[in-house]
Amino acid sequence: MSDGIMSKAATMEIPISSNGDRQPPEDDGLEQDLQQVMVSGPNLNETSIVSGGYGGTAEGIIPTSAIKGSGLHQPHPSPPVGGEEVVRGIAVEKFDIVKKWGINTYKCTKQLISERFGRGSRTVDLELETQIELLRETKRKYECVLQLARALTNHFYSLVQTQHALGDAFADLSQKSPELQEEFGYNAETQKLLCKNGETLLGAVNFFVSSINTLVNKTMEDTLMTVKQYETARLEYDAYRTDLEELSMGPRDASTLCRLDAAQSQFQSHKDKYEKLRADVAIKLKFLEENKIKVMHKQLLLFHNAISAYFAGNQQQLEQTLKQFNIKLKTPGAEKPSWLEEQ
Repeated sequence: MSDGIMSKAATMEIPISSNGDRQPPEDDGLEQDLQQVMVSGPNLNETSIVSGGYGGTAEGIIPTSAIKGSGLHQPHPSPPVGGEEVVRGIAVEKFDIVKKWGINTYKCTKQLISERFGRGSRTVDLELETQIELLRETKRKYECVLQLARALTNHFYSLVQTQHALGDAFADLSQKSPELQEEFGYNAETQKLLCKNGETLLGAVNFFVSSINTLVNKTMEDTLMTVKQYETARLEYDAYRTDLEELSMGPRDASTLCRLDAAQSQFQSHKDKYEKLRADVAIKLKFLEENKIKVMHKQLLLFHNAISAYFAGNQQQLEQTLKQFNIKLKTPGAEKPSWLEEQ
């Protein structure tokens, strides 16, 4: 009796419909068992399925090709070995970058603290340091001039607007006061003339302010950015120089010689960077000085001629000054160009 039951169990098969779909089992655990076998089985070409559950005594071997059309979920493919190596390589590379940054930051911080407390030596280029300090002082003074010139522009703009309103008031009163028409009339004309000359002077002063702003906040600032890079390179150079000197004074064994060679290589690299930036700073300081003299010569001449002509009441000379420096005034009634014209 038991032999007949076991032989019947051994010959049980999974019923498959004509369209290749497996008929729904009575128990959903069978599908999970099949998936477990397909994932854990050593051979993917054939699968062991046991009637009544996984792990029985009798098995029926069914090729997997017979159930490809069934609703079984295929296991997710494992990532390729090459992809894992690429990810691992990227992670190692990032770790090395962070490690080098940490070591470099530690050495530079140590060198900076040593310099502040007077315990460490510092590389100094006296001529270059003097020029850098002079540039910083010049920039501070030019910023003060720029601030005062902007204040002058704002105050003078308010004066011109007041003169314009006063001229309109005089002109209105000249029409409504026949007994004082002449007096109000020539005062109105005087204020209108002053307003016109004031607008011309404002054009010259605005051009002066714009040029000084470009010189201070772009040209000088660009040179100072290179100076900051040079100072950072100098600090790194001194830090690795100190590290190399400390290793050179220590014992000479196999490990120390290896570290000494690495320190020598890093020192040479930072030395080359420092010398390159020092040369760049020297060139930029030279060009900046030449450019500053050229720009300020033009702008100071413009400022002087415009102010003198305005307060002398010489309208012709004031207009000639703007033509000399190619300054075009905006017409008060001119419309603002469209965004297509500005492109």
